[in-house]
Amino acid sequence: MKIQENALTAAIYTKLRNTGPFMPYLEDDIDISLKNSLYSIVIYDDLNNAIGIARIIGDNRITFIIKDVVVLPEYQKQGIGELLIKYLFAYISKHACENAYIGLMSTIHKEGFYEKYGFIRRPNEKYGSGMVMFYKKENFK
Repeated sequence: MKIQENALTAAIYTKLRNTGPFMPYLEDDIDISLKNSLYSIVIYDDLNNAIGIARIIGDNRITFIIKDVVVLPEYQKQGIGELLIKYLFAYISKHACENAYIGLMSTIHKEGFYEKYGFIRRPNEKYGSGMVMFYKKENFK
């Protein structure tokens, strides 16, 4: 196994995301997005095939959003996701101020994976629900 930091490419991103229920994006849009990431990680198997990815976006001090945590289905439940989170948390620990916000949007039925690391489901008695919108040009005229 090999781990590379800040080496996520559009090709790897697309290949791994295509294995799950994720929205597709154009390669140029992916390139711009990856260049604006704070941090990314790729895990490779012994044959140098990418098997897991993750990245962080945000302001690098108060707000960190964990994005695109993807492990190929045949490598799930083998510690790859845990390793991705370990590296993401190490990065955040070097840059975050006290009480920094660390957020993510879990894929459906994967919430339990993130709860092991201290993430909480919303809404709850203390916090309202998170919200999301998917940009469509016609909605912003």
